[in-house]
Amino acid sequence: MSRVSFDVAIVGGSFAGLAVARGLAQTFGSDIRIAVIDRAMPAMEHADDGRAFALWGGTQKILDGLGIWDSVAGDAETVTSIEITDLKLTDAFRPALVTYDAHTDDGAPAAYIVPADLLANALYRSVASDPAVTWFAPAEIESARWDEAAGEITLNDGTIIAAALTIAADGRQSKLREKAGIKTIGWPYPQTGIVARVKFELPHGGVAIQHFLPGGPFAILPLKGNRACITWSADKKEAARVIGLDDESFLQELDQRIGGRFGAISLDGPRRSWPLDLRLPRRLISPRFALVGDAAHGVHPIAGQGVNLALRDAAALIEILADAGRIGLDFGNGTHLEKYQRWRRFDSTMSASLYDGLNRAFAIDSMVLRAGRGAALGVLDRIPSLKNLIIAEAAGITGDLPKLARGVTV
Repeated sequence: MSRVSFDVAIVGGSFAGLAVARGLAQTFGSDIRIAVIDRAMPAMEHADDGRAFALWGGTQKILDGLGIWDSVAGDAETVTSIEITDLKLTDAFRPALVTYDAHTDDGAPAAYIVPADLLANALYRSVASDPAVTWFAPAEIESARWDEAAGEITLNDGTIIAAALTIAADGRQSKLREKAGIKTIGWPYPQTGIVARVKFELPHGGVAIQHFLPGGPFAILPLKGNRACITWSADKKEAARVIGLDDESFLQELDQRIGGRFGAISLDGPRRSWPLDLRLPRRLISPRFALVGDAAHGVHPIAGQGVNLALRDAAALIEILADAGRIGLDFGNGTHLEKYQRWRRFDSTMSASLYDGLNRAFAIDSMVLRAGRGAALGVLDRIPSLKNLIIAEAAGITGDLPKLARGVTV
């Protein structure tokens, strides 16, 4: 049995965890020791699972500040506009009720669409050979404890990892969060998430489309090469039927929802599905412990904001730990973790509540409510200043932002 000591131990080698590792290594260089613990063996090429992320402007700045953006920029599709509809599947005519110009007031793109595997690869490569980072993978955690001096994680091979601060980035079903005694609130949705990548016959022009259908939202996220990622939340019974279809029948279902707008479509990757739920922890920290990413907020994918919230968590924690470390404070024992909780809890709670409310409101299949929603969206479409404010808020460029999200070096 061996015991090794680190300044920070990060459990979970995905987007938020790797972003924190990258930011801390970039800030402190050889003066910091970081452990990354993950259940899977790290690989240079993460599997393509068909997913894509809408990375908003603030997130793009975070990735640029971490030195990641150049690695994915060539494969990032700029969103030119965003269209929203609230219509029945059987409606022959489906005009956009709201159309947003997807640019901020200074003319910069508000959002980009990036394949998930490319972002994961870029983040991994940024820390894979960094001497400040030590990987423990594949590894299972047998036990964990925290006291006033440090936290200790015991792995299944007997290795004990001691760290001044432990960061849980192991997803919405976080086992480490449970070991730290942090309770959660939440509920399952009567929906299943479906994702598929397709190729269009006609140019998509960078338009992102959100159809609010009675069973749940159906989003078309444009990708390079005239492709798109379809992200679809459907009633569980309907989702089970669709998932069981062969590829040709599945494409017919997609085409019915796309309405033939982009000509013939073909599958361009795997299709996946997963149950949807909302999960929020009652707190984001405990002694020598902090949550980031999906471990800190499992939200409905209606607005595609999960990874954006996760990277804002990472940017905030990087900044707080950088400030603490530069004046010689203990990473895991100080008021700086309280600041992290105050800073990020409001954003994650408000975002989760907003996405939950939108999903519930638009899922009600009522002619009266649909007419009311249509009227409200029609009014919104005629108020450019309000639309610009909504785009700025969605882009993550307003409010009390971490330095990285503002394009400022930590």
